[in-house]
Order: sequence, then C-alpha cells, then structure tokens
Amino acid sequence: MPHRTIPNSGPAAAPTACRADVDAGRWPDVARLPSAAPARTALARHFVGRALDRLALTGPATGVPSSAVGPRLTLHDPDAFHRRIGRHGLIGFGESYMAGEWDSDDLAGVLTVLAAHTDDLVPAPLRRLRGLWVSARPTADRNTRTGARANIQRHYDLSNDLFATFLDATFTYSSAVFTAFPARFESLASAQHRKIDRLLDLAGVGEGTRLLEIGTGWGELALRAAARGARVTTLTLSAEQAALARERIAAAGLADRVDVQLRDYRDIEGRYDAVISVEMIEAVGAEYWPSYFTALRRALAPGGRIALQAITMGHRQMLHTAATHTFISKYVFPGGLIPSREAIAEHSAAAGLRTVADDGFGEHYAETLRLWRERFTARRGAVTGLGFDPVFQRMWEFYLAYSEAGFRSRYLDVRQLLLTEGTPR
Repeated sequence: MPHRTIPNSGPAAAPTACRADVDAGRWPDVARLPSAAPARTALARHFVGRALDRLALTGPATGVPSSAVGPRLTLHDPDAFHRRIGRHGLIGFGESYMAGEWDSDDLAGVLTVLAAHTDDLVPAPLRRLRGLWVSARPTADRNTRTGARANIQRHYDLSNDLFATFLDATFTYSSAVFTAFPARFESLASAQHRKIDRLLDLAGVGEGTRLLEIGTGWGELALRAAARGARVTTLTLSAEQAALARERIAAAGLADRVDVQLRDYRDIEGRYDAVISVEMIEAVGAEYWPSYFTALRRALAPGGRIALQAITMGHRQMLHTAATHTFISKYVFPGGLIPSREAIAEHSAAAGLRTVADDGFGEHYAETLRLWRERFTARRGAVTGLGFDPVFQRMWEFYLAYSEAGFRSRYLDVRQLLLTEGTPR
C-alpha cells in the first residue's frame, strides 16, 4: 500500500469497548470470557486485588490531595477482570483491557508501577506454580523461514498508513536518542537521525563502505548510509516495508546505491565491510539466535564491524519469558523474544564475534514510546478511518504503554553494541 499523509485529527479519548460488541471472529478471546475456574478466580481476586490496593492503584484516595494522587486503575467489571487473570495471567490482564473491563487515567503510569513491583504481586510460593496459569508458546509461531515471514507480516504489514499515524517523518520504528528530557515530538526526527548516525559511526560507514542492513524498516538508515557514500544491501521480510522503502529511496535519488531485498537473514549472500541490525534480534526467537549470529559473522569481511541495537531484559526474566506465551507474543510480535545481555554475549562469542562496545540508553526508549503513544491517541480518528476497530486501538495503546512501562521501570533496556571478528584471548 503506498504511503499517504494522515492528517492530525486532534486528541481523542480512549475508545470505549463493550464485550458484547466485540467482533468474535477477529477477537475470539476478548469477545468471550474464559471458562469458569472458581478457585483461580478467587485467588486472583485476593492477591491481585490486595496488590492493587497496596500500590494505591485502586481503592478510595481519601485524605490525599488531588495533586498527590498517582495513576489509578478503574474496574468496570471486577468479576470478568479477576476471572481472566485467574485463568490466563498477564494475557488475561491485557485482554480485559481490550474488552473494556478496566481503564486508567494514566495507563502507562499504572503499568509502570506494576512493572516496578512485578515480583511483589504474587507471593513466592504461588510464583513457583506459574505453570498452572501460563501457556507455552504455540509451535506455529516458530521462526522457521516460512514462520518468520508470517510472523513479520502479522505486525509490519498491518498497514504503512497505520504506522504513519504515530511515527515521525523519518518513519523510524526503534528507540531514538534525545538531547534533553522531557522530549517533544518536534525533536523526534532529529533524535532518530542522532541514533542512526551513532550506529553508522560505530560501524565505520563512509564513502565506499559495503554495508549490509538486516531489518530495513522503512529505509531511513539505508538512506543516511547511502548519503554518506556507502553501497547498501538491506533485507526485510515485510512486503509493505520494502515497497515504501524503495519508494522513499527512489525519491531521494539514491536507488543506485541501495538494494532492498525481500530476503531472510539466513540467506545472506556476499561479504560486507559493515553490518548493522536495529532491533531485529528480538524478532529472531531464542531457537534461532545461533543462526542469526552465525549469519552476521559469515557476512563480515575481514576487519569488518557489526553494529547492533537491541532491546534487552534481565537473564532470569528472559528465561521465564522464553517458556511463556505472553500478551506481546500473542497479539503484537508472534515468535519474538527479547534477549538478555548474557544471551547476546554467549551466542555472539560462539559465532566467533567479540563485543568491543556496549552502551545502554533505556530512558530514551521510554520517551520515544511516550511520544508514539501520545501521537497515536491524538490521531484516533485517522486510525478509525483506516478500518482499525476500538479493540485494536485499545490493544495497540496497551502495547505502547506496556512497553514504555518496561523501560521506565528498568525492567527493559536498549543497547547499542559493536562486534568484531575474533574472541578475546
């Protein structure tokens, strides 16, 4: 679909949702409540309810000045809310929001408080029984060559026009690097260029560099690399992204310097002076991290440099998440998994790569996500006009706020890494 400019339709409140009105064909697990599990529902009501009260997210805010009241969670259907959590844990929590069974005056704030106290929400003895209410990841989401293409298309081929509603003019869908906080949307494009330029500098990209990019996005990094005089080969599995990237590259007069390919990273051909991959490893899946780093190493010419930008989480959290079907893996990024720094170090070293630099800047991602979320909610009219229903809009806002909360609570980080050939002696 060609890119169209989406007019700013102004601020809009979160769309209301009623379970009875949810399209059961599109959203089956939102339209219907899970089967009754009285014991689990009672446990969720007791422990979750107590935790929400203890964190001052629910209950009366008596005796507290309005200016001092923090983010609040409002339950519209407590029975459904606790039933979903009792049956499906965090997936149920997100689906309950999609169904309109709870709301918040500050969704990102509520989720940040919960993320910061994730280990306190359920007593340790019950956490050891988490297998009773979490499910394994579907085997259909494995990132085989066919599966990876399907998984990427489910997210990135939703519509270029959808992403245009909340991204800046650079069409960059990864963390920016700002010069000051709080960040403003007007500064987002320059902050994205700052991030890209840091990666290009890290990889030593300049006149005549043969650059491989794994994960094209909508082409901004390839554009800036080509403007430096590099010869760029960039790979994506998204037909929508490839089409718009080619359009933008041609409009900039750089089509002779950039080759956009619909190709799996496992099918890389040739060797390159520099390889860059921005927030791509999260879509690879733990099963295929060895293949990913082997492909990076195989593509590298002698003396070459690899620059990665990667979201990371703690190693223990990663191991739990790897075995669990989560809200994000179900509705947003099927087949994906955020790695830990330890996992990156282990798999890159096994492929014969050495980490030379590693810099984190998670607070910048929190600001990037806030700007995207505010832009998205301000342009709900445009999103509705593209055919995305209220349940999708609530899901997308939840995803952006959930991700922002992960970085604000430091549960997540984002890092730029430089890898070179050889392991330290």
